[in-house]
Amino acid sequence: MARIELIDRKDRLAPGQARLFDWIVESRGELVRPFQVLLHAPEQAEHIARLGHVVRFESALDGSDRELAILATGRAHGCDYVWDTHVDLARREGTSPEAIAHLDDGDAGDLAPREAAILDMVGELCAVSSLSASTFARVESHLGTEGVVELSILVGYYTLLGYAMASFDVCRTPGEG
Repeated sequence: MARIELIDRKDRLAPGQARLFDWIVESRGELVRPFQVLLHAPEQAEHIARLGHVVRFESALDGSDRELAILATGRAHGCDYVWDTHVDLARREGTSPEAIAHLDDGDAGDLAPREAAILDMVGELCAVSSLSASTFARVESHLGTEGVVELSILVGYYTLLGYAMASFDVCRTPGEG
């Protein structure tokens, strides 16, 4: 049960909130759960929504890499919502079934070196908020410097969303314990 009322309609919003509500729906197709929380702080929500748009829709990261990292970040923070909303996107973007299975059930099947490097980077950032030199070098060899920067921003962005949702008890899929 959410600790606050989730904003899912714009009819009771102030004009600035309503404008942001419309922009989020236009850019994402719906008012996704993180913004049902974040719209309670509209100034921050606007900046976060714009960053998220860049992270999701204007990134130089390959779609399969991006979605793999999103799934891994959601798993690392125990945010089922991220998994539930991105697993089909990951499949459509070409994330390998082996990588998805690895995140879903710990299946230690063969991962491509690129996938393993991305998962190691996400895991390290989420666990210790830093990155070892060896993991950095492995990820940089696959993604380049820009890719490592974008991947670190992506992990930070989805960590932010996960923490915001967890604070208000909305990281779990409705009906789950």
